Amino acid sequence: MIERAPFGSWRSPITAAAIVSGAASITEIVVDGATVWFNEGRPAERGRTAIMRFDADGVAREVTPPDANVRSRVHEYGGGAWWVRHDHLYYVDMADQQLREMAPGGEPRLLTTDTRDRYADLRVTPDDAWLVCVRERHDLSFSEASNEIVAVALDDSGRVNVLASQADFVSNPRLSPDGSQLAWLQWFHPNMPWDCTELWCAAFNDGSISDMRCMVRDAALLQPEWSPDGVLHVITDANGWWHIVRVDDGAVLTSGDRDWGHAPWVFGGSTYAFRADGSLVTLGDVDAVLSEVSCLRTRGTEIVAAGATWSQETQIVEVAPDGKSSALRPARDLGLDAAFFASPEHITFSTGDGSEIAHAWFYRPAHPDFVGPEGEQPPLIVMAHGGPTGAAQTSLRLPTRYWTSRGFAVVDVDYRGSTGYGRAYRQQLTDRWGLSDVEDCVAAARYLAARGDVDVAKLLIRGGSAGGFTVLCALTFHDVFAAGASHYGIADLEALATDTHKFESRYLDGLIGRYPEQRDIYIERSPIHHTDRLRTPLIVLQGLDDRVVPPNQAHMLVDALAAKGVPHAYVEFAGEGHGFRKADNIITALEAELSFYAQLLGFTPADPITPVDVRS
Repeated sequence: MIERAPFGSWRSPITAAAIVSGAASITEIVVDGATVWFNEGRPAERGRTAIMRFDADGVAREVTPPDANVRSRVHEYGGGAWWVRHDHLYYVDMADQQLREMAPGGEPRLLTTDTRDRYADLRVTPDDAWLVCVRERHDLSFSEASNEIVAVALDDSGRVNVLASQADFVSNPRLSPDGSQLAWLQWFHPNMPWDCTELWCAAFNDGSISDMRCMVRDAALLQPEWSPDGVLHVITDANGWWHIVRVDDGAVLTSGDRDWGHAPWVFGGSTYAFRADGSLVTLGDVDAVLSEVSCLRTRGTEIVAAGATWSQETQIVEVAPDGKSSALRPARDLGLDAAFFASPEHITFSTGDGSEIAHAWFYRPAHPDFVGPEGEQPPLIVMAHGGPTGAAQTSLRLPTRYWTSRGFAVVDVDYRGSTGYGRAYRQQLTDRWGLSDVEDCVAAARYLAARGDVDVAKLLIRGGSAGGFTVLCALTFHDVFAAGASHYGIADLEALATDTHKFESRYLDGLIGRYPEQRDIYIERSPIHHTDRLRTPLIVLQGLDDRVVPPNQAHMLVDALAAKGVPHAYVEFAGEGHGFRKADNIITALEAELSFYAQLLGFTPADPITPVDVRS
């Protein structure tokens, strides 16, 4: 029987505890011969990442020791912290950021010992003599970290040879099939890797290189890869979209108005690969199976991909040449009615002065047993993704369904500057961060309210990191939302420009302007300097070990809210960095946010949660 109940108060089996219980995220795959390996992030184990292998019986078993946490801190965001060759596992442990090797049945063997160093993006030479990777050295005698391509000897000599160190940043060291050539990407401040990078190549021999040469520049290049016959390929946006090209003759191998790669915030991703016969496989070959892909590999003639769908979480699928697919590692069985997971509607809407179009994904409240009060419309949560050079989620994320299953509508906004819509759209945030993204979130809310889908008096906005900055700007400079939630969000652009890590230390040059030359713009757009205009209730959630957005920004914001008497809540998490990985903290954050909205909108949650302390 369908029950009518206030929006927000619906009983839902998608609890915060259920979201993390048994949850595991998979972002990377390595195929070694016929064996598939993958990483598994485990919130229930305090965010630990384990490395798993499918054994001959088809069962996935952990290979890493129970105390290992395979995670790199290069660029702070990491990724690419492991690789496999000939059943030997090479990995970075979060505890000390050092490289280790595990032979079959053996114990981890340290390959490096200098604690100034971090490693990522690992590859092993065909002769198994060297591990080629990115090294980031943090030496207090220098103003910023150094980033290099290095070769680490796999004998007992302890040798680490620097191969390429001429750029501010390096990534994607890739060896040709015969090991004679090494390709990599590099770029310089103030560019980010989605702005302008260079593809370099050099002859490789016994841990050293020669004949370095630049192959491609003047575009945002991604994922250099060699085909089995030794031909170099790369993804370039030179024609306006990220397409795969063959480097030697410039042949474009993909088509259409589609990005065939992702913004490289982390190492280890892959969106194309080659079968043993040299044929190219791309995202288009798995579109019918997955709506979002983080890593794509091949095994013989088969495609192996990690990703998710609108109704299923992270999984590993194998796709045959005829398109038939099977799940090697199925998504978690949630045991829930499919009605909870209705696919969202892709919407476009006018924004700003009406001359531009923005994109978003709109989720209606979804529950098989509940509807809202007759004649009422649901509250809307506007989600502002991070980055800001990122994108809205295009697969099942239970935290989103946490809200829709309780009677909230959600719109996940791909504001101008988002990826997935070509270079021109991505560059529309140049000099306009804190303006265009905010305008688009406001426009999405107003569009849905005008369409009659949501309650115009109950518009909410939430976001993390860069999305948190969008939230704070929306609440400070616009009078549209009833409340907001900032997860480790940026309140002070000047503080961010002067107190952040190397990877993003010049990011704001393109998004805001050069600092300190254009300091006035930083002040103008920073919510912390305009708290006199902030009258909207806000909950702030912050990790105390965050190096990307340091906790002092949250403290400054909360102090300003308290001084002004704005209703607010503040929840901090010891031991968490940029993003919450530990199960208990993920639960606490979700339930605190629900409690905050309930107190402000006047409904009673069905969940037996501890009310968050809302102060004025």
